[in-house]
Amino acid sequence: MAKKIVIDAGHGGEDPGTSANGIVEKDLTLKISEYLHKRFDELGIPNEMTRTSDVTLGPSDRPIKAQSFYGNSDDVILLSNHVNAGGGDGAEIIYALRNSDKLSSLIANEFVKSGQNVRKYYQRRLPSDPSKDYYYILRDTPNNESVIIEYGFVDSTGDDVDQLKNNWEELAEAVVRAVASYVGVPYTSGSSDQNTYVVKSGDTLWSIAKKFGVSVDELKAKNNLSSNALSINQILIIPKKGETIDEEDGEYYTVVAGDTLYGIANRYGLTVDELKALNNLTSNTLSIGQKLLVKPTDTSDGSLETYTVKKGDNLYQIALKYDTSVDALKNLNGLTSNLLSIGQVLKIPSSSSSEIVYTVVSGDNLYQIARRFGTTIAAIMSRNNLSSSLLSVGQKLIIP
Repeated sequence: MAKKIVIDAGHGGEDPGTSANGIVEKDLTLKISEYLHKRFDELGIPNEMTRTSDVTLGPSDRPIKAQSFYGNSDDVILLSNHVNAGGGDGAEIIYALRNSDKLSSLIANEFVKSGQNVRKYYQRRLPSDPSKDYYYILRDTPNNESVIIEYGFVDSTGDDVDQLKNNWEELAEAVVRAVASYVGVPYTSGSSDQNTYVVKSGDTLWSIAKKFGVSVDELKAKNNLSSNALSINQILIIPKKGETIDEEDGEYYTVVAGDTLYGIANRYGLTVDELKALNNLTSNTLSIGQKLLVKPTDTSDGSLETYTVKKGDNLYQIALKYDTSVDALKNLNGLTSNLLSIGQVLKIPSSSSSEIVYTVVSGDNLYQIARRFGTTIAAIMSRNNLSSSLLSVGQKLIIP
C-alpha cells in the first residue's frame, strides 16, 4: 500500500515554541514544512500539512487535524517538525512506541551526510503510564507512523544556530531523502536544489561526466573526491552550468542561485568563518557569479618528499619503501580508498606526520573533520576515546 505523509509544523499562532539567536520555532518549522511539502509533491508522494499559516493548534486539535487527511491507518507517516532548546547541540528524532527505528535511523544518517551531528534517536514513555508515548502528537495519532524531528538547538554553543539559520534547507532535504528511501520512491533532486546523481552498478566518473556534459575534474572538485573510486548508491553533486573551478592562487568556486556560505563551506571541508577569512568577507551575503577561494595553494608541505605512482605499485609497497604506514599515506594525501592511478603524485609522511593534532573551532563537527582529513568518524572517536559526537571549541583531537 502506498505511503502517505502528513507534515506537521510544530507550534504556531499563540504558541511560538522556543526562540533564541533570532530563531523562532513556529516560523522555522513552517518554512521546513513548506519545503517538505513542495519536495514530496515533486517526488509524487501524497502529502498534506497540518498548518499552512501562523495559526494555533492545541494539543487536542493537532492530532485530530493530522488524522483528518488520511485517517489513522499504518500507511500514514506523520513528520512533526521542531527545534530544541536547553544548550545541547545536534539533531534528535523521537519515534512512537508502536513503530521500529528504521525511519528514524535513515533520517539520522541523512542528517550526518548533510553536516549535522545527531545526538540520538529514541522513544520516550509517559511516566504515569509507561505503555504510552510521552509526547501527545505520538500518543494521540494511533496506528500512524509518527516521528518528531528536532533539527537542532536554538541556543546551542556548537554549530546548531548556524545550521538552523543557513543550512535548514539541506537538513529538510535530508529528511526528503530518508523518506524517499523508506517508502521506496526513487529520489531525484528538486528544481531549486543541487542536481544530484545516485551511482549505479557499472558507473564510472567518466561515464557520469559524459552523461551530464561536465569533466571528470569538475565532478571530483565538486564532490571533494581524491580518487576515481565510486560506491553504489553514492550521491554525487553535478556541477551547475556556469560553475567553474580555477587553479591559479588556489581553487575557486563561482556562486550560483540558492548558494549559502554554509553550504559552500561544508562542501569544501571548511567552516563558515574559515571561508569568510579566506575571502575577506564581513557578512554572509553572496551574489550570483561571485568567486570564492575555497582551497588556497598549499605551500606548507613543500619540504615533504613525494613519490610518483608507477605501474604495479600499491600503497603497501610504497609505505614499506618509505618506512611509514598505509594509513599515514592515506591521511596525508586525503585518500579514501587504496586505489592508485599511474602518474599520481603522493606526499610521503615525515616521521612526525603520521598523526595530526587538530584543534576544534566554532562550527566544526566530526563528519566535517573526518572528511577533511580522509578518515572516518569512528576512527576519530576511537583514537580520542570519545563516547559521543559532541565537540567543544578548543578541544584537541588526534587524527589517526
